[in-house]
Amino acid sequence: MAKKSIYLPLHHGKAPYWLLSRMKKLALPIVRIIIEEFGERELFERMSDPVFFQSFSNVLGFDWNSSGSTTVLTGVLKSILNDPNSGVDVRVAGGKGKEGLKTPEHVEKFADELGLTSSRVEELKTLSRFAAKVDSSALQDGYDVYHHCLIFSKKHYLVIQQGMNPATRMARRYHWMSDFEMRCEEPHSGIAAERKENCIIDLTSRKSRENRETALDVVRDGNFKRDYRRLLGIVRYRDGISVPRRIDWKAVEKAYELQPSNFEELLLVRGVGRGTLRALALVADLIYNREYSREDPVKYCFAVGGKDGVPFPVDRQSYDETIEFLREAVKQAELGDFERLNALKNLQKLVSFRF
Repeated sequence: MAKKSIYLPLHHGKAPYWLLSRMKKLALPIVRIIIEEFGERELFERMSDPVFFQSFSNVLGFDWNSSGSTTVLTGVLKSILNDPNSGVDVRVAGGKGKEGLKTPEHVEKFADELGLTSSRVEELKTLSRFAAKVDSSALQDGYDVYHHCLIFSKKHYLVIQQGMNPATRMARRYHWMSDFEMRCEEPHSGIAAERKENCIIDLTSRKSRENRETALDVVRDGNFKRDYRRLLGIVRYRDGISVPRRIDWKAVEKAYELQPSNFEELLLVRGVGRGTLRALALVADLIYNREYSREDPVKYCFAVGGKDGVPFPVDRQSYDETIEFLREAVKQAELGDFERLNALKNLQKLVSFRF
């Protein structure tokens, strides 16, 4: 997938009420026209695309270069779609901080409204937890996930998450493929960030497949504690990555007892977190010679300057298609002339800065 470009510095504070109310007024008719004209699945496919998500935020009037576009846009969608009078059978669970931890409660809350079976509810809860575990533990890129959002209907779902790096005051947004399967290998449709990081453990990469398989074998064979002690005797740091000093051995013992059949099941064992997975990756690499990927998996790098190919060339075709799609949606949406004109002006601004 081609790499694309916009900038995501960390911004603090809240969007003003006048802006939020305007964004809500614009967002609902645009969402409805997308579903009516192109189908519900198209909405989920679009929202899984970082370029569309960013452009949609811009059309509604939010800052084009702010990390707050993630929390504000998902908050706006949560407000309009979770209203039973919206006329749209799509709901938004989770949110920023503690709201993200309430995702399972939110799914259960809307189950009856959407006609979800109990098995479907449990499936969505598991998929939500799995995505959170992957971006917080299997992909160790220096960003702590603080925003988790599950958008779902009776048939479709997707996850959007955001992490922050307070030291660099930057954020990155993780978009999961719509209707993704519970697999660790390259599940993202795009990761939006301002720059590539150097000290990375990416267990989601296909290049890390043998490392994941070896780590799983080490746990299932009951050799982790022995190999971990050997690791501590060999190295303390590897490529800027430190060997964790403390491991939740009770969680490791539980994983051994459960005998997970694949790496995805290992990820879902409670207590198997970032430190344990980092130690397992290093054991598989340094003791069993099964390397993990050290390359940052960012696919869309958001930074002004893309027109020069730095840090990546802009995929103009994707941007043009997104802008034209939104332009048509705005024209067809049930908006007043003032709102429609402002939305189209915001699209024109997007055309001006994207290159």
